[in-house]
Amino acid sequence: MTATSDAAPDSISADSEYRRRRDVHLAIVDRQAQRDRQLSRARLLIVCVAVLLGWAALSAKMCSAWWLLVPLAGFVGLVVAHHRVRSASEVAQRIVAFYARGLARVEHRWMGGGETGERFHDDAHLYAADLDLFGRGSLFELLCTARTRAGEETLAAWLRTPADLDVIRARQTAIAELRPLLDLREALAVLGRDVRDGMNPDALAKWGAAPSSLSSHALRVGALALVSCTLVTLAGWGLAALGPRWFALALLAQTLFGWTLRDRVLPVLRAIDRPARDLALLSHLLARIERERFSAPRLVALQAALATGGVQPSRQIARLRRWVDLLYARNNELFAPASALLLWATQCALAIEAWRASVGPAIAQWIAVVGEMEALCALASYSYEHPSDPFPELVMDAPRFEAEGLGHPLLAEARCVRNDVHLGGAVRALIVSGSNMSGKSTLLRAVGINAVLAQMGAPVRARHLSLSSLAVGASIRINDSLQAGTSRFYAEILRLRQLVDLAAGARPLLFLLDEILHGTNSHDRRIGAEALVKGLLAHHAIGLVTTHDLALAEIADGAQAINVHFEDHIENGQMQFDYRMRLGVVEKSNALELMRAVGLDV
Repeated sequence: MTATSDAAPDSISADSEYRRRRDVHLAIVDRQAQRDRQLSRARLLIVCVAVLLGWAALSAKMCSAWWLLVPLAGFVGLVVAHHRVRSASEVAQRIVAFYARGLARVEHRWMGGGETGERFHDDAHLYAADLDLFGRGSLFELLCTARTRAGEETLAAWLRTPADLDVIRARQTAIAELRPLLDLREALAVLGRDVRDGMNPDALAKWGAAPSSLSSHALRVGALALVSCTLVTLAGWGLAALGPRWFALALLAQTLFGWTLRDRVLPVLRAIDRPARDLALLSHLLARIERERFSAPRLVALQAALATGGVQPSRQIARLRRWVDLLYARNNELFAPASALLLWATQCALAIEAWRASVGPAIAQWIAVVGEMEALCALASYSYEHPSDPFPELVMDAPRFEAEGLGHPLLAEARCVRNDVHLGGAVRALIVSGSNMSGKSTLLRAVGINAVLAQMGAPVRARHLSLSSLAVGASIRINDSLQAGTSRFYAEILRLRQLVDLAAGARPLLFLLDEILHGTNSHDRRIGAEALVKGLLAHHAIGLVTTHDLALAEIADGAQAINVHFEDHIENGQMQFDYRMRLGVVEKSNALELMRAVGLDV
């Protein structure tokens, strides 16, 4: 599959290793392109030689027509060689694309070039839209290296739902082991593309789990016994040891047996073609996972989950493939008469259904294992490409989110300004004030998206992060709905109602409220915001609230909350921001300056 070593040492940067591997396979693409041209010319030359030989043999009678077999054999050999060259070139091109995509992520050129996960978007989700989990330039697009639908669905599920602490720890250990295994991730990406393009996982799992009416062992024994009787009586007739009537009786019994099963056999024969092709594609991925040696408990468990009856899935699929090949042998005109005598189609259908009854229910598990392995490899790639991003510390005590040097992972490192955020204990909420574009909303999203990363098992964008198990809920990107007939303010209070309900659950809430209740007057906003925040804190929630209304800074009085702010200043007539969070309440607003900057006369 690759000319490179299996593992890339952590001391080698992702940038240099990706470039090295990309260049190796670019050279392979060039060599294969040169061979492709040479083989094309050779095929043309052989065709010309065949034409000359044909003229010499058939028209000029200069040689025997048997000489035409020489260019024919050469042409067949070149066709086979040409197919191999083009297949090798296609694989090399896929590998080049894999590392080119990795370089784009490392160099922060990834937006719009990957799988965006739009189909996973859900407006009703309590933080997906607010934290840019799906869509162009989303966290999903940054993370996703999966090439199968199962891998994408698993990764999306992890983004939408926080895992339990023991599951997070198991994933962290698995990701740490997968991080240097570039060859494995490369192979899964290359093979996974075939699976995505050619396989319908839902239909395949449904086929495997469907009940069977032909899986009876007695039917297989009966079919074999009848065929044996037919062959024995035929041999006896041929040796003059038995009369023809015995063969006729055996053949009649066999024919009646096959006829009674016809309505059950035909659907099996019609349905097997697509599952057989899909399983053949899947077997390559499964075989690659099977032969890897792991030590992380979760990876070992995934490998163990593949075995069915103590047999690895690639071998189980090969067994089915043999029966399907035997079934297709009946299409051979020379074998067709014998296949009828041997109840060939019926026996193959019985064997296929016996396989499906014993192995078919495991297909869904195989697909799930592939999906989880791809999701883990996606997070391992992220970890490999961001070596300074650590795994968070997971704690079991009271609600906590304590971060040093917290940044937003969707921002380029050169533009990412980091801040310390401490929630838990005496301080359970931050009331964040500041001017427009100063960084308030970005801070909320940085806290939320890192909480999501931490609770799916991934590294985080921080020097250090310690957190407890938290349910994330946000009101950042709330819009009105013409279809539903709801205003922006009404949509916001409906979301706040959901967050209050979530805070009463078993998992403590991390709330992220941007410009809280800004759709109403300052008097109602002050009363409503204070009641809401205090109610959330009474349910042991922690979180952040941003506001332009400085009157809301009084929420911190007498509550387990403190005021922080972001500042701006005018420099050479331009608004400048440092995006640094400071203690206290902001003392000025830039609204009028921004209005004047765009030409409004105020």
